[in-house]
Amino acid sequence: MPEARAEEAATREESGRPGGRGKGADAGQDAGAGPGGEASRPRRRQARGEARIAQLLEAAADVFCASGYNGASTNAIAREAGVSPGTLYQFFPNKEAIAIELGEQLMHRWRETYGAAFVVRHIELPLDRLLDTVLDPLIAFNCENPAFAVLTHGSEIPGVITREHDALHATMLTRTEELLAAYLPELPADQVTRTAEMAFVLFKAGLDLVMSHEGTEREAYVEELKTVMYRYLEPLACDTPDRATARSIDTP
Repeated sequence: MPEARAEEAATREESGRPGGRGKGADAGQDAGAGPGGEASRPRRRQARGEARIAQLLEAAADVFCASGYNGASTNAIAREAGVSPGTLYQFFPNKEAIAIELGEQLMHRWRETYGAAFVVRHIELPLDRLLDTVLDPLIAFNCENPAFAVLTHGSEIPGVITREHDALHATMLTRTEELLAAYLPELPADQVTRTAEMAFVLFKAGLDLVMSHEGTEREAYVEELKTVMYRYLEPLACDTPDRATARSIDTP
């Protein structure tokens, strides 16, 4: 378990050598010994271990973004984190283990993000607000976590990350189809499936453009992406009773 590993690694880090005992580790020599001391020391070690892991994963995210997964190294990650390679190895045996843990954390947060975005009650919104409500958190997550894209693309990425990402991709596509089916109840099932797949591809392509820009240009591409999605879905929404929406778009 990550918590147990954090405690164990933090204990080794305190001792200064793998599996060793630090100065004053004998019974009665630790300042924390006494009533409650035995219970509090593991909690403190675990907290220090978790903080160190978070520090290393944050550094790894920066290195992966700067150098790519293939170009990254444990030495570069340790340097970015401001620790020695030996300290890093107290917590992670290699670069792949770091990538897997970082990938698992990011994918867990991604699940939470799209889970909150793809909610059926959002179908009560007009199409422009529906797109804002669904797309904004997805775009924000990717912009705030560029390492997510690095760790989910490329043949050199550890297989466990690729498999989990493929499963997430399939789940997101299903959630997209379910949301569209609820929003466009008059649409035949086969057309809903095609529309969901096309909308999903449009979003991914637009997101790549969004991620390749910064500042005001990024904001402009976000609006372009929403406009493309709106213009694709709006005719279908207007063909459905009581689904006509009113979004003002400048058309050349």
